[in-house]
Amino acid sequence: MSMKTEAGVPILETARTILRPHRLDDFETYAAMWAEPAVTRFIGGKARTREESWMRFLRHAGLWSLIGYGFWAIEDKASGSFIGEVGFHDLKRDIQPSLEGVPEAGWALASEAQGQGLASEVGQIVAWGDEAFGQARTVCIIDPENGASLKVAEKNGYREMLRTTYHEKPTILLERQAGGANA
Repeated sequence: MSMKTEAGVPILETARTILRPHRLDDFETYAAMWAEPAVTRFIGGKARTREESWMRFLRHAGLWSLIGYGFWAIEDKASGSFIGEVGFHDLKRDIQPSLEGVPEAGWALASEAQGQGLASEVGQIVAWGDEAFGQARTVCIIDPENGASLKVAEKNGYREMLRTTYHEKPTILLERQAGGANA
């Protein structure tokens, strides 16, 4: 992975993608992605409105500037198109046990980019996290019915820690120690 930066955000490359900061011209495609039931089925359970997508979109720049890490836009190398996002955040979630202060990994792909192994490929951001966070652990939360994301998490070294609830729905909390197994 390369270590160029744009707007203070490292630019990472995988075989098929460029991970870069979100750009204003990504927004229309971003909003369309978050309106797709295939994207939101296991992430909140409902399509996002344009306004909800805008608020979500804005937080990306804020995370990087305030806490030094955040989400990258996933750009398809072949087409230059925005196809999803991946990264780490701290959302101050109302969940037990608390995740505050622990980088939480996440990923989402537009429906046309799903099922091609791209989530596992971009999930290799854990190597960046190992370096950026030192010996710290990272976590992720996944809906128990989201078998595809559970496989991505496992391939990238995450292991089930416990089962809990989030927004009154069953949720699996997974953790990864720095230096954990990668795909």
